[in-house]
Amino acid sequence: MPVQQQGDTLTLAHGKASTHLYLYGATIVSWKASDKRHPDESIERLFCSSKAALDGSKPIRGGIPVVFPCFGAPTHPEHMSLAQHGFARNSIWQWDGKTITDDDNSISIGLTLEPTPEISGKYNRPFHLTYVITLTDYELSTELHVKNTSTSSAYPPDNLEFQALFHNYIRAPANQVLVTPLKGLKYFDKMDTSFDGLKTEERAGVDVKIATDSVYENAPGNYEVTWPGGGISIKTKALKDVVIWNPQAEAGKKIGDMENGGWERYVCVEPGYVRGFEKIEPGRVWVGHQTLSVIHEERRMNL
Repeated sequence: MPVQQQGDTLTLAHGKASTHLYLYGATIVSWKASDKRHPDESIERLFCSSKAALDGSKPIRGGIPVVFPCFGAPTHPEHMSLAQHGFARNSIWQWDGKTITDDDNSISIGLTLEPTPEISGKYNRPFHLTYVITLTDYELSTELHVKNTSTSSAYPPDNLEFQALFHNYIRAPANQVLVTPLKGLKYFDKMDTSFDGLKTEERAGVDVKIATDSVYENAPGNYEVTWPGGGISIKTKALKDVVIWNPQAEAGKKIGDMENGGWERYVCVEPGYVRGFEKIEPGRVWVGHQTLSVIHEERRMNL
């Protein structure tokens, strides 16, 4: 079977590739795929902490959590009752048991989330989320559809204002990884509390050898995450920003659900709309998309 459900988890399989996710948070925790240099190996491409809570008690540490409707601590007046990163990553999504596509090229499913009494108690806005996950031999795509379901005819329009992000934990040797192309972009350095403003990225390849939490504005939308012998490309649509994060040891040891030394085994490259707020009018739909692809050949920058 291309999709198997066991309790609150789903597994998609296509050829040698597979992905495993929880309905809790719609969080993908595993993506395994071969590459053309190792055609018989199904290699794990995502990092998920061995100490991650998988019982619904808290958001899952690793994989690809979905951030909506706020990134980080809430700043929008409508979000002030929400926890950091909103509610999508710790709500139970629904699957109707159907595949969207299942053919020789790919398999896709769609999960949905609508206001529940628990959500409405903290966030009283009408919305409908659809999360489409597509697996091919060498790619994993995630696509978030946000619909403003307000029926108000008021003027000005009853716009839905939100932020959204895919919090990708890419499995990689953190001290050797480089992220490109970010040179020349303006970014907010969340680690530098002494500087209030935007910096300009001067590095041809961005590393995370020290604790890093940087939000790049108006980024190109296409990125390469490379390390000696491996790499992942990320192509996006409608996600104008990208966050690069790794806490390294000093902060990583303080994360209760982070396995010992886990910060050495990943880099978070997180496409999103997080500087400012996206706005959609009643009845309108916004779609944010990313495709993670295996890089088959050595593509290491010589810096």
